[in-house]
Amino acid sequence: MVLKAFIRPFIVTFFIVMFILLMLFLFKYIDDLIGKGFEWYVILELLFYASATNVAMALPLAILLSSIMTFGSLGENYELVAIKSAGISLRKAMMPLVIAVITLSTAAFLFSDYMLPVANLKMGSLLYDVRNQKAAFGIREGVFNNDIPGYSIRVERKDPDGQTLHNVLIYSHVNNSGNGNVLLAKEGRMFRTEDSLVLKLKNGIRYEEMPGAHNYNPRERFVRYRFKETEQKFDLSAFKLTRTDESLFRSNYAMLNMDQLKYYRDSFMVKVDSNRHTVFPYIKVFYKQFGAAAGYEKLKPRQLNPYVSSVLERVPGQKKGQVLQIAKDEVRSISEALNSKVSTDDDFRSRVRGYMVEYNRKLTLSFSCLVLFFIGAPLGAIIRKGGLGLPVVTAVTFFLIYHTISTIGEKSAKQGTLPPEVGMWIAIIVLTPLGAFLTYKATVDSVLFDIDIYKQWFKKIIPRKKA
Repeated sequence: MVLKAFIRPFIVTFFIVMFILLMLFLFKYIDDLIGKGFEWYVILELLFYASATNVAMALPLAILLSSIMTFGSLGENYELVAIKSAGISLRKAMMPLVIAVITLSTAAFLFSDYMLPVANLKMGSLLYDVRNQKAAFGIREGVFNNDIPGYSIRVERKDPDGQTLHNVLIYSHVNNSGNGNVLLAKEGRMFRTEDSLVLKLKNGIRYEEMPGAHNYNPRERFVRYRFKETEQKFDLSAFKLTRTDESLFRSNYAMLNMDQLKYYRDSFMVKVDSNRHTVFPYIKVFYKQFGAAAGYEKLKPRQLNPYVSSVLERVPGQKKGQVLQIAKDEVRSISEALNSKVSTDDDFRSRVRGYMVEYNRKLTLSFSCLVLFFIGAPLGAIIRKGGLGLPVVTAVTFFLIYHTISTIGEKSAKQGTLPPEVGMWIAIIVLTPLGAFLTYKATVDSVLFDIDIYKQWFKKIIPRKKA
């Protein structure tokens, strides 16, 4: 009975959340999708991969909301009272759902480790191609169209059929001739083939300026052609969606499974150690004057005059300027070398943190489902309200708390202010005691959210203050 009461709201809330997240995805990339002439299956494929990437957010929220609705509905209809009167505790009543949520959490872990990297790779490469795709070719009245490389086309008027054109003007810049090749036609008809645009033009003239026949003849030739009918063909292959090789995106954090993340992390840790061990050999050469002090370390240092306050005082006056300039150049070279090493070290360590953040994300997805369930189920049993009113508000509130803490922890981990293991798990660490507290309160039939109890408590306090 408890499983049946849980499955229906879980499926409904999961798909509602997925639909909302897909709409947010469309609103975010609507400018990159509209007006580019994509086939319907391209947009459907992109939405399919986007929905797979949204599971990490939709699943915990659906579990939280459905668990509140399930136990809230059972409490509102006094079914929990009947269950407890039969000698079954709330823990036993929750056990079928605990097993179901553990199964969902295990499936979520397997999904995030095996299927989600593939979905991220497919969506990332397809989204990159979609965003870099040219807008679909279209000719508007009275406006020059420069979408076709090497041509500028202007049409004064178009008939309602969208194919018949009047007063066509075409500038050709194919041979870097500027505006030396111009075609005018009184009317024409436009149609498309698989990879090209064809204009059948009538009653027109072409003007063309060409260089002289010989190199020693500086005079240019001006050629004029009149025609009754001609055909212009333009290549439209640049407007077709071209797919980028997916292997170019495989090293991104979100497109790797746990074994690959560990491999890349270890590889960059080796680079970090190698970079740090080469710092001293890299700057050692700058401490030898002109690189010609081989064996200098074997010489015994001379005893300095104790009355001399600085080494510069021992340098003859006419050479002090030269010595200072050489010292400044050496210091500048050492500083630049160290800055280069520090920049390389920061880049490598940032990559290591990125791999560790993604590695822990695959684990936190499963545990977040469990933690939010142990928050939602006791809350439903305490507030005893079903439906989509108070449970939705409560679920969204707690999920926003979880999501805010998780986002702050993730950003801190990526910036290096927190270790990745702490930053990615801080939301679960914070909310786990809350789940345990609510579970305890639900098992002892607490009236934590009963407003009447607080009203009676205030009524007892206020008269005493008046007296």
